[in-house]
Amino acid sequence: MMSEADRHKAADILIAAEKARKQAVQLSKTWPDITIDDAYAISTEVAKRKIAGGAKLIGHKVGLTSKAMQRSSQIDEPDFGYLLDNMMIADGASVKHENFCLPRVEVELAFIMGKTLKGPGVGLTDVLRATAYVVPALEIVDARLQDPRKIFDTVSDNGAAAGIVVGGRPVGPMDVDLRWVGGIMYRNAEIEETGVAAGVLGHPALGVAWLANKIGQHGTALEPGHLVLAGSFTRVVYARKGDTLHADFGRLGGIALQFV
Repeated sequence: MMSEADRHKAADILIAAEKARKQAVQLSKTWPDITIDDAYAISTEVAKRKIAGGAKLIGHKVGLTSKAMQRSSQIDEPDFGYLLDNMMIADGASVKHENFCLPRVEVELAFIMGKTLKGPGVGLTDVLRATAYVVPALEIVDARLQDPRKIFDTVSDNGAAAGIVVGGRPVGPMDVDLRWVGGIMYRNAEIEETGVAAGVLGHPALGVAWLANKIGQHGTALEPGHLVLAGSFTRVVYARKGDTLHADFGRLGGIALQFV
């Protein structure tokens, strides 16, 4: 367990790494006794500082939703991070590659909440009833800490959240079978990754349910209007300078992003 002073030092390191666009040494190396509780406290501290600086909390992300990723991270549940308004990027936009340390992109579904959702006891049907609509999304992930990272590093670093793109065709949560929404990720017109949303815990709404129950332990709820990234159903695609990344969600449309 880390002291409160060390947690604040760790937050300083992450903020400095993001500002400099240069990865820092893993927190798990600097503080070998770091715990998951420490990691969430650090990510919360970073988010609080950014909000105090003018950013607005717009939702959360869920990560490590596949069993394979959990096994590789030596955990038995997903993780979560905070989403802020300054992470939003317009569909079709060009972003500067130099704004990131090592950007990668994932295919996801974003749940836009229509009602308050607070755990414990939240299940799949509760999520479907509380969701206003679901929309295709891309998440830019950008680790501010060096490889190889442990789960403590990933959680401390807010799940590497760095950018959010939403687009395509929004759908009602029960208008389609969300399990079989597919995503094909192209890089410069070549297919890089494919997957279906059932890869997120069997149903992407279960990622939202897990999140509501997890943050509900601390008295926090998902609020109307909040955006929840339910978890990637493809492997990450590295973004190089000059790359155009495009995700095709079939009948839900597509999203594109260029790194310049």
